[in-house]
Amino acid sequence: MRIVIQRVSTASVTIEGQVVADIQQGLLILVGIETEDNQNDIDWLVGKITKIRIFEDESQVMNLSVQDIDGQVLVVSQFTLHAATKKGNRPSYIKAARPEVAIPLYEAFVATLQKEVTQEVQTGQFGADMKVSLLNDGPVTILIDSKNRE
Repeated sequence: MRIVIQRVSTASVTIEGQVVADIQQGLLILVGIETEDNQNDIDWLVGKITKIRIFEDESQVMNLSVQDIDGQVLVVSQFTLHAATKKGNRPSYIKAARPEVAIPLYEAFVATLQKEVTQEVQTGQFGADMKVSLLNDGPVTILIDSKNRE
């Protein structure tokens, strides 16, 4: 499972002209799911997401987590995070899980994350053509892969 965490001042998802999710200060999380992913990957990533200290404290030092600031979270599925670009110019998505595998894992990811944060986790719509808007704060963007636990 791969995620991109972006610290945002605001973020939203629009589908067919309708805003379906909208947050203020917090995290926009893009999630890519592989066939081999499981609850262990979800638990590890949620632990990282909720504890990662990327918000500034009173001394302007990144020392606070999304929980510390009671921030909001927006989760968006993005299979293109598993694009393979080694060969040719057209990305391959062979590693990305098919919907029958990915949807239950995506839902489990959101549910697990919801248990750890106080604000309601907002989401896009799995598989939809979404327009994601954000104001990246910093900018701060972090990539985390549960298969490469650095």
